[in-house]
Amino acid sequence: MIRAMQALSDQSHRRYNPLLDEWVLVSPGRTRRPWAGAVEPEHRQALPPYDPDCYLCPGNARAAGDVNPAYSTTFVFDNDFAALDPDAPTTPLTDGLLRAEGAAGTCRVVCFTPRHDASLGGMPVGEVRRVIDTWAEQTSELGADYAWVQVFENRGVAMGASNPHPHGQIWAGSALPNEAGRERETQRRHLSATGRRLLVDYAAQEQGGPRAVVENDDWLIVVPFWAVWPFETLTLPKKPASRLTDLDGAVRDQLAEVMVELLQRYDRLFSTPFPYSMGWHQAPFDGSATDAWQLHAHYYPPLLRSASVRKFMVGYELLAEPQRDLTPEEAAERLRGAG
Repeated sequence: MIRAMQALSDQSHRRYNPLLDEWVLVSPGRTRRPWAGAVEPEHRQALPPYDPDCYLCPGNARAAGDVNPAYSTTFVFDNDFAALDPDAPTTPLTDGLLRAEGAAGTCRVVCFTPRHDASLGGMPVGEVRRVIDTWAEQTSELGADYAWVQVFENRGVAMGASNPHPHGQIWAGSALPNEAGRERETQRRHLSATGRRLLVDYAAQEQGGPRAVVENDDWLIVVPFWAVWPFETLTLPKKPASRLTDLDGAVRDQLAEVMVELLQRYDRLFSTPFPYSMGWHQAPFDGSATDAWQLHAHYYPPLLRSASVRKFMVGYELLAEPQRDLTPEEAAERLRGAG
């Protein structure tokens, strides 16, 4: 079976994603095709430690008029242009095949550091640990009121980041999103069939393997076997943990270390600040059992060939199923080589 899997590196094939119960088409060698498409501009301008025009820097006024405090560590505030309304009614509406419901929730911004010119991968490990603590604190607070707490970061203009100041967001809502619902069902099925957590089993299978990128005693970062984006990675605790709040201090320290190492590898891969969307998937707060759910973080970077050539989800990807142009094993090897 191992030999048969290795042979896939030279032929088109499909891989199964047990977390989302879907397939992805893998087409090795397509990155060698001629490229005459658009090239994204590279953004390499040096940033100052403080920008008087930045609405996220300490002491500055934000777009809606509120003034940031002179913060010296992480800083959290309610998003001035929130996508969710805490007062929205959640009553379902039905008209034949048409269904709708209100979406109550709240959106917050998390400034990782007061320094405008920093990034998570460039911050000291101790400061990254403080960001992790903030994520956990916000998870606990928002989980008391909402069914789903989504911690995420969009880095870079390629991923829609509206401000270069290092920051992320947390959206908490009354409904369980599509992706979360699918992941809960697949994890429940695995627990029912085996008595074990799906992603704990997966982490054990991938340790030291060709798709592993960064690893320590408590964490594994891997390009998943079923990855869709070229340099997509999955961050997994090796032991059962359902939420960030389940992690003790030592495990959070080790998480900070592997996060910094991964992000530095990303930046070195194409010698550019690597854009990505990342987010934590934690057990829902809807009163259901959490024994099947394993905490994990997804990183979805768009770059394909260089700092200026992106992967686009178009055509077949939109109309049929996801497709990737290099194998996850090759992507992991290149990330390991960027150490």
